[in-house]
Amino acid sequence: MDELTAELARDLDATFPHLVKRAGPGLYWGLRRLCGDHQEAEDLTQETFIRAYRSLSEFDQARFADLRLSPWLWTIALNLGRNHLRARSRRPVFVEMTDHGDHDPEPPDTAAWDARLSSLTISQRRAVVLRHVVGLGIGEIAEATGRPEGTVKADIHRGLEHLRRVMEQEP
Repeated sequence: MDELTAELARDLDATFPHLVKRAGPGLYWGLRRLCGDHQEAEDLTQETFIRAYRSLSEFDQARFADLRLSPWLWTIALNLGRNHLRARSRRPVFVEMTDHGDHDPEPPDTAAWDARLSSLTISQRRAVVLRHVVGLGIGEIAEATGRPEGTVKADIHRGLEHLRRVMEQEP
């Protein structure tokens, strides 16, 4: 990779596609093994090269001379992977719920309600759903959430008020 580093120093734009062709498969497969998902590995590989190109475009000649290209690329890739995993762990995991009962099919405005409910705070969403979708009483909601009944009532009131405003603004 030393001669590739020298070529990058001479002409970054012309040489960078060669770097992608040479290092891309190794980065992809390494990231694929680390994250366990094809699409995420592709995204992380692309983002690694985007960040590498931006960084290389700001390098001076002396910095290219000291650059060890492969470890440097992997530092970028691993940092991106770590940040991605941290962000992914903070996102809720979608779990598909299947209903095997004899109920009517899902109403057509389910996506709209999902969007409306997601605009509420988590405590408001829990209280509104437990009260008006599940049908629990105020005391049951307070027990289930560990919040005082007055707070549950306030969460329901504020949540319903927010939903009303959201629906009034819809076309």
